[in-house]
Amino acid sequence: MALSNWAAYLNRSTKLLKDSSIKSTLAIYTVLRMEGADGPSRAPLTLFRLNSKQDIEQFATGCDADIGGTSTVHLELDESTGRNKGSGTTATGRFWGEMRLDVRPELQGRIRGGYTGFRSKPRPTLFGEMVDDVSNHQFLALRLRLGDDPRLRNSYFVNLQTDGPITTDLWQHRLYFQRNDGDWEDIFIPFENFILTNTGELVQHQITMMRERIRTVGISLLGGNSGVPGSYDLGIDSIRAVNEEDVSRPPCKRFSL
Repeated sequence: MALSNWAAYLNRSTKLLKDSSIKSTLAIYTVLRMEGADGPSRAPLTLFRLNSKQDIEQFATGCDADIGGTSTVHLELDESTGRNKGSGTTATGRFWGEMRLDVRPELQGRIRGGYTGFRSKPRPTLFGEMVDDVSNHQFLALRLRLGDDPRLRNSYFVNLQTDGPITTDLWQHRLYFQRNDGDWEDIFIPFENFILTNTGELVQHQITMMRERIRTVGISLLGGNSGVPGSYDLGIDSIRAVNEEDVSRPPCKRFSL
C-alpha cells in the first residue's frame, strides 16, 4: 500500500472511531439528561467535495470501453476560471469525454455501448468500511454545471449504493437540470424518490432505502438508453444531504424508468 493510501486509510479509521465515540457519548448523554425530544441534528451533511486532487482521488471512473465499447471518460480537477465562475470556489471536479454508441466490430450485437460514469471508492478502515448516515436528512443536494452537447442533458443519473447484501443493487434518480446557460445550479432530490435498480433494470419489489448506511455515491451518463451520442462535460462541486430548510429551489419530481 502506497504511503499516501496508508495515510488516508489511517485517517478514515481515526474518523470512524471518533464519530462512533461521539455518537455513543451523545446517546448516553441524551438518556441521562432525558433530552430525546430535542431530536437529531438537521444541519447539512457534506458527503463529498470535489475541490482538490485529493478529493478527486476518492472516485473511480468507468465506461463501456471497459468491455468493448468506444466511449471515453475523464474525471479531473478543473481550475479553469471561466468554468468555475459562479461556483464559489477556484477548483471543481470535471466529468467529461465522448459518449459513443458504437462498439468494437467483433462485439456488435453482443454488448451494448453508450454509458460512462464515476462513483466514490469504498472506504475501508481498521474497524470496517466507512459509510454515511443520511437518515436524518430528506434530500440529496448536488451543485453541478452542465456543459457541452445539450441533447445529453436528460441522460444523467445519480446513483446511491447502500451497504446491503446484493452488491449490484443501485438506488437511482435522473438529474433534472433547469439551466441552459452552462452556469452552476443546485439540484435537490428527495431520498424517498430514488428507485431501486439492479444491473440497470427496475427491481420489481421496491423496498425502503437503508439510508443509515450509504456506501457509495456516483453519477452516470446513459446515452445508450436515449440513443444520443455526443461530447459531455459536467462540473461537480459538492454532494450533500440536506433538509427542507436548506432547499433553495423546488426539488426534483419523482422519477420512473
